[in-house]
Amino acid sequence: MKPITILLAEDHTIVREGFRKMLELETDLEVVGEAQNGREAIALTAKLRPAVILMDIAMPLLNGLEATRQVLKAFPTIRVLMLSAHSDYAYVQNAIESGATGFLLKQTSAHEVCRAIREVNAGKKFFSPSIARQLDHQKTQNRDGQTRKGAVSLTSREMEVLQLIAEGKANKQTASELGIGIKTVEKHREHLMEKLDIHDTAGLTRYAISAGIIESSVQVTIV
Repeated sequence: MKPITILLAEDHTIVREGFRKMLELETDLEVVGEAQNGREAIALTAKLRPAVILMDIAMPLLNGLEATRQVLKAFPTIRVLMLSAHSDYAYVQNAIESGATGFLLKQTSAHEVCRAIREVNAGKKFFSPSIARQLDHQKTQNRDGQTRKGAVSLTSREMEVLQLIAEGKANKQTASELGIGIKTVEKHREHLMEKLDIHDTAGLTRYAISAGIIESSVQVTIV
């Protein structure tokens, strides 16, 4: 039987190495590549075509949520397991909306991680136990009439611009990073502020943190 091929997308080297060593102990699982950010994850997915991606939510340059959307648009049969140290419902809901098949907390045991990979590869969904309970609770609330407020829909480019703004990049740096003109960046910035009803960089940064696009520990320059 061919092993389940896995791509690790995680910006912290020590965490990535830990996952690799753990997965190497399983004869039916094979790590075929490692990515340090969302852009690398997309490029390696196209090259390696893994069966499952372990995708960290908060990564530099391009976060796991947007990387997942772009990966699944190009390769819809690939399964994505989202990784996060945070269990906030907004993080989980955003991961599901991006197309992730499951959500694992980084504190999850090795046994549960391996089980999750096998289950999503078989076409099932998998959530860490505490996340599963949270989702069940939310479903109950929704049945009782407490529905989630509609999320704002951002384009892939707007998501990329938002992340770079939140990481403290100036318009010129953002334009260079994305290969677009400064005026185009400014236009995307205007659209972001209109859609989110947020009108300063500090507010956009707080939004990006709350949505799991960047981690609160990321050093940003707010202007």
